[in-house]
Amino acid sequence: MKAIEKITSSRDLPKIKQAPKIWGNGSMLIPHPKHVLNIMQSVPKSKTITLDDIRNTLVETHNTDITCPMTTGIFVSLAAKAHEEGSIYVPYWRTLRKGGELNSKFPGGVEAHKAKLISEGHTIRMKSKRTFLDN
Repeated sequence: MKAIEKITSSRDLPKIKQAPKIWGNGSMLIPHPKHVLNIMQSVPKSKTITLDDIRNTLVETHNTDITCPMTTGIFVSLAAKAHEEGSIYVPYWRTLRKGGELNSKFPGGVEAHKAKLISEGHTIRMKSKRTFLDN
């Protein structure tokens, strides 16, 4: 099954459940992958967002305490894969991990992620063995 089919398939989502104790026991949104995709597609050239930004936007939209970090991360990766398959256009490289860290799970790994960001005018820095957006 192609990534775009996984994103657009009919699911019983979004869903609000109780968060696990480790995440605070409050209300937790499990988003639909299309909602994550829409946020990623809205990021303009030369701007970036983080996974936390996506999750916080979804929290505000659905009035919950948190958005599931695991499913959000999976859906971000699915969007990147769908782009690489040529199914949709989504500037997935503008989505960063916490603290501006580049995502090694994106197609082509950190090196490809870095090249796409540099092509849009961003600068990159290394910290230990990890790669971060510098601006």
